[in-house]
Amino acid sequence: MSKNQVQHQKGYSLFEFMEDYGSEEQCRQAVFAWRFPNGYVCRECGHKGFCVLKTRNLLQCNRCKHQHSLISGTVFSSTKLPLKTWFMAIHLLSQSKTGLSAMELKRQLGVNYDTAWKIKHKLLQAMRESDDKQPIEGIIQLDDVYWGGERRGGKRGRGAAGKTPFVAAVALNKDGHPVKMKMSVVKGFRSQCIKKWANQHIKAGSLVISDGLPCFSAINKTSSEQLGFIVGGKLELLDHPAFKWVNVMIGNVKNSLRGSCHAVKANHLPRHLAEHCFRFNNRFDLRTILPKLAKAAVQTSAMPYRLLKLDDVYG
Repeated sequence: MSKNQVQHQKGYSLFEFMEDYGSEEQCRQAVFAWRFPNGYVCRECGHKGFCVLKTRNLLQCNRCKHQHSLISGTVFSSTKLPLKTWFMAIHLLSQSKTGLSAMELKRQLGVNYDTAWKIKHKLLQAMRESDDKQPIEGIIQLDDVYWGGERRGGKRGRGAAGKTPFVAAVALNKDGHPVKMKMSVVKGFRSQCIKKWANQHIKAGSLVISDGLPCFSAINKTSSEQLGFIVGGKLELLDHPAFKWVNVMIGNVKNSLRGSCHAVKANHLPRHLAEHCFRFNNRFDLRTILPKLAKAAVQTSAMPYRLLKLDDVYG
């Protein structure tokens, strides 16, 4: 049996990472290149000349004298940690196949738990914002999913308390293999919610295959076409090839979350789902995941702790 070329591809080893980003200066140069891909431009006056105030570690415009930190306005903003610690966290989170708990990140980085939790969720937010900018397309398997709600003696099924609804979609290539996935928390499985989600996350002209849940018919009102299978409680139909890959991905993500997280609150679920989507969608070249995530972190606005804790389920 031939090897799966994606699974057996050459990875990005810790030794290679240390060669590329092992010093603070290497990390600063990388952040500068990602933040100013066309060279420095002052955000106040647009001038391209600048100098570095080494005693205060600031960039200063030669014309208007505006000063700012290299990391201000990014996910790294206001951090007291060295950039090489952040880059190590990016490497660990991006190369892990099934996810990394905040506790494990704490041990690997040598920081306290609260710091590790903040680092992880800030980077997960960068994954989320990067992933939201890239809609999926082609033949798409779609399903409704719930997270949580397992309470002894409580109501079971869709109406159970504590469940968080989210949409799972997997795009296939011409050979029927999964190439991208999208998992997004929604307010509920209502037509208006699904229509809004489809307009944002599904590229025009795609063919969406789903079960017969009425709300999915709203996709026909967008620029994509929906083909529905009436399942209606016939569990054997869930093994139909039309739902194979979306069911596999749902199972993989749920198992991974249960393994890497003691508990996942509803307001943090969007970031955890985005983490798995980001890694899956960029799995074809493991050596480029780190720069993709680091660049996303540079382009993501600062996320202070008060914002990380907000109930931003449907954002």
